[in-house]
Amino acid sequence: MSSSGALGDVRLEVRGVKKSFAGTAALSGVELVARRGEVHAILGENGAGKSTLMKILSGALAADAGRILLDGAPFSPEGPVEARQRGVSIVYQEPELCAELTVAESVLLGGEPARYGVIDRSTQRERALASLRRVVPEDNAQRLAPERLIKTLSPSERQLVALARALAHGDCRVLILDEPTSALSAADVARLFDVVADLAASGITVLYISHFLEEVERVATRFTMLRDGRSVASGDLATTTRSELVALMAGRAVSELFPRSPRVPGEPVLELAALRGTVRPSDASLTLRRGEVLGIAGLLGSGRTALLRAIFGLDAVRGGTLRVKALSGPRSPAERLRQGVGLLSEDRKGEGLADSMSLGDNLTLSKLDELGPLGLVLPARRDAATQRYVTELGIRCRGPEQLARELSGGNQQKLCFARLLHHGVDVLLLDEPTRGIDVGSRADIYRLIDGLAAKGAAILLVSSYLPELLGVCDRVAVMVRGRLATARPVTELSEHALLLEATG
Repeated sequence: MSSSGALGDVRLEVRGVKKSFAGTAALSGVELVARRGEVHAILGENGAGKSTLMKILSGALAADAGRILLDGAPFSPEGPVEARQRGVSIVYQEPELCAELTVAESVLLGGEPARYGVIDRSTQRERALASLRRVVPEDNAQRLAPERLIKTLSPSERQLVALARALAHGDCRVLILDEPTSALSAADVARLFDVVADLAASGITVLYISHFLEEVERVATRFTMLRDGRSVASGDLATTTRSELVALMAGRAVSELFPRSPRVPGEPVLELAALRGTVRPSDASLTLRRGEVLGIAGLLGSGRTALLRAIFGLDAVRGGTLRVKALSGPRSPAERLRQGVGLLSEDRKGEGLADSMSLGDNLTLSKLDELGPLGLVLPARRDAATQRYVTELGIRCRGPEQLARELSGGNQQKLCFARLLHHGVDVLLLDEPTRGIDVGSRADIYRLIDGLAAKGAAILLVSSYLPELLGVCDRVAVMVRGRLATARPVTELSEHALLLEATG
């Protein structure tokens, strides 16, 4: 937790900030006060206005009205570079890094040390290492060696590089962290919390955005709640209960986060025996039946995602037995879809959506044969199919023509689910289905999963969020270094037991 002894005068003050896009209000008068040396949580459902506010603070957008003060002085940067120069940096949930650059080049991008007009590579490396060591323990520094290319890094490693970059430029006074733990391992999360505490103790103000309330309660001291573009509450986390935070966030009581309808396991639809991939999984055996949700726990890098990709046909299978419904052996993703098997990728931005296309195109792209004769797509049929799932899943949007990238994270995830439902899949491979989305959207997705299982769908669910596995699944298996243990009923498991097994 941040040190209360480091708290000082008001560092950041936001008064009556408004922002609209094409006549639609994203912010309708936001109020925020954050002190020096404070970890201040910014809470709210997807679509509440958090991202818009953070983009204004970091210089990516300009406010339409209102005022912002930084250490008592007016603050209205003309762009992210000026914001960083004045001491405000942001680390986004999905950092955009150039794949062909090295770690050192990425950390110092825009502030490269030069000598005689040429980049000083030695100094660049030293400065990058100094920043990296603030976020990665020195005994694990080789993991993010300055010479490594960004394209070779995992999502969690890229997140750490983005954090190091935010701390490398100038005198950072306000650090904005947007869902910083969504792609991190448990060890990296613990390290991040230590880093945040150190930064706050040094006087830096940290604005911390997260949908995980237990995480917020651990790392932050105060909060501001946004809903529908407005500030609806602020206060001390120590005197606010979690149920009060959930009610403030959703605007309603979320009484049943993990619904559980009667489920009757049926025939096996997926059977693995000693399955091996190119690297991982190295030994995976399981049986998934109709009408059940089977969870897979494990640390990042344990092989969970590789297992789902191998089943779906995206990664090669090197040995063992793989049987889906009546077919044995590996198949292509197109064949899997024809079998009624669908994959929800953990990488929503990179693999889950074509974010420059509309909702309608994203939802129907994998199955067009019912949208018109002779391979044609009739816009009216596409829009009707889209509207059905927009209504059924509660996707908040302007309509089928809205671009996918304009949706909030929770609504983008619902769109990914809608595409699987449009395709008619009844075996769902779900990889981190609620990563980075708010509690209200999570509750909606849990109800969707529960309803599908109750109707006879078979669901294989990978998640790093242990309460989710225990609340949604019927059985859970733990994967460690590519090996999958025997699945056990959730009634025999606890978060502590899963963590012990996952860490070997």
